[in-house]
Amino acid sequence: MFQQHLRNSGAALSFVAAFTLFIGMSTATYADALSPDKIKSAISTAYDKYKDLDEGAVADYIPALARVDPKVYGIALVTVDGKVYTAGDLTTEVSIQSISKVFTMAKVMDESGTDAIHDNMGVDATGQPFNSIVAIEQYKGSEMNALVNPGAITATSMVKGKSYDEIWNKIIGYYNDFAGRKLSVLDDVYKSEAATNQRNQALAMLMYAYGHIKGDALQATDIYTRQCSVGVNAKDLAMMAATLANGGKNPVTGKQVAKTENVPEILAVMSTAGLYDDAGKWLYKTGLPAKSGVGGGIIAVSPGKFGIAVISPPVDAVGNSVRAQKAIADISNALGGNPYAVQPRYYYCTARLRVERAFF
Repeated sequence: MFQQHLRNSGAALSFVAAFTLFIGMSTATYADALSPDKIKSAISTAYDKYKDLDEGAVADYIPALARVDPKVYGIALVTVDGKVYTAGDLTTEVSIQSISKVFTMAKVMDESGTDAIHDNMGVDATGQPFNSIVAIEQYKGSEMNALVNPGAITATSMVKGKSYDEIWNKIIGYYNDFAGRKLSVLDDVYKSEAATNQRNQALAMLMYAYGHIKGDALQATDIYTRQCSVGVNAKDLAMMAATLANGGKNPVTGKQVAKTENVPEILAVMSTAGLYDDAGKWLYKTGLPAKSGVGGGIIAVSPGKFGIAVISPPVDAVGNSVRAQKAIADISNALGGNPYAVQPRYYYCTARLRVERAFF
């Protein structure tokens, strides 16, 4: 009897040891998904795969954007522990364009709370183009979001400040903290956009007419135009995305930039409205909160893991960089970046208890 108990005990202990080893191997496999070698391989593979892709065209509705080099192609990924991985062009700056909307929205949330965005222009996808007048008229400026132009200009108008300069310095300072370095406006882009932004002025005046913009609508439009003209490279954008992935704390500088409690709402709006008319398709394929700009950049966030950015100016008919979409999707898939793609896991304590009961 005693010997039988020992044999049972030995079998149980062996099973527990094996099960513990399995759990350890599972954890190691999960960690390996973000190992340096795997990240480098994923980035290198995606870069090489799409470097000769010849699809899309540079945006030309803003004259300065039509002169951007279509061959610019850079990839950067920053993990939440501050490791930076790159490929391609990391020096050429393009205008941040609509990606800026994410960070101005975040600034408003920091100053006034998440309800300030929710209760003013809303947080819903419009089902209309990003610069739609119809999207304003159908709900009198409500039921939209801060990532389409009317909502974005409204968000810019909500940044607190007594003067143009005070508001602008807050915005650019916030961008600097996200990027981890001092950014500057591409003057040629700003002048080109300011000379051709009559539609945005009209959108702003409509939002003012419906009571969503409380102050100077044309000043808000000009500051918005300036924020869209900030120059960034792929590493800057990846750092900004990684700051969101890390709960609002820049993983390289260590500075808490955005309030951690606001990050879920920021990412939610990016998920539903980040890639213009194709936001739903992007989320369906990748699961990643993201934001694109017609300058050729896209940022994407894998919460708690990494931020990634690609710059490649040729965009599709909707306004999203063709190369960037493909490269980010491939890299994220290789690294398990999709937050919805959850693998079943064993609950160790319950499993061990069942083993013990079975053998003891």
